[in-house]
Amino acid sequence: MLQFDPENPIVKLCAEGMMQEGNPQVAASMFQQAWDNATTHDEHFIAAHYVARHQPTVDSKLEWDKIALEHALQIDRPDVTSVLPSLYLNIAKCYEDMGQLNLAEEHYNGAAAFVSFLGEDGYSRMIATGVEKGLERVKALKRV
Repeated sequence: MLQFDPENPIVKLCAEGMMQEGNPQVAASMFQQAWDNATTHDEHFIAAHYVARHQPTVDSKLEWDKIALEHALQIDRPDVTSVLPSLYLNIAKCYEDMGQLNLAEEHYNGAAAFVSFLGEDGYSRMIATGVEKGLERVKALKRV
């Protein structure tokens, strides 16, 4: 699993932003600040992932999810594979919500290709189930 340095200022900002998600404007501001201050692919990936969560439209969420994935794919460590299913899942769901079923299926399949790198915890099972259910939904919609 990907390890995050709890002393990293970008990680700290994102953690503080998560604590403020009951106040979406404050959280979004903290995540944007993290993005603005990020200097490495690790930091950009983390910040973009959280910025995406507070976008007002599916289109803008998709763009930030793609940015997060682009930066994650630039991280040259094997542990990054543990976050790829979630990133591909987020993108796939956006495409599904937009009715772009071929792109949704492509990204659900991308997520499925990395599911074996997930851990054995509840979060990992949730991601794996999300990928499985997403593929089922998209395939069913494409048959209609």
